[in-house]
Amino acid sequence: MTFSINEIIEFAVQIEKNGYTFYDNALKRKDLSADSRTLLTHLRDEEIAHEITFTGLRDELNKAELDASGEWDMVGSYLKTIAEAHIFHDEGSSIKVAVQAKDEREIFLNAVSFEKDTLLFFHSLGGELKNEKAKKIVKQIIDEESDHVMRLKEYYDKM
Repeated sequence: MTFSINEIIEFAVQIEKNGYTFYDNALKRKDLSADSRTLLTHLRDEEIAHEITFTGLRDELNKAELDASGEWDMVGSYLKTIAEAHIFHDEGSSIKVAVQAKDEREIFLNAVSFEKDTLLFFHSLGGELKNEKAKKIVKQIIDEESDHVMRLKEYYDKM
């Protein structure tokens, strides 16, 4: 099975939506410190910004680019596997992971895992894009996701 660029972008949008859901539900917890709340709020807001970026990219690319799946033959199923195996495959599981974490440390450990999976997805996606604008956008998001991982890991290590 092959996937179009449009479908791959949709996987990315879904990952960002599920990340937003995780962070938003984690923020509803009463046991968060002020510092944890600040960091989680920032990360939640960046997830929505990434979703908007990808939705805009899909709107800007022409239909021929979106439907062309020739270069996606091999990578398409790999990216789908990453997206489906993602810790937050659906909104329900992202809510569950956020709400049922035993403490702040577990929330941040889950967030690090989520962001690493997301980073892997975008690295794989970026390597296959031919459109220069799309490559630039994915590179920017990779940089931001890398920053998320580093910030989360540093915060977790200090807890």
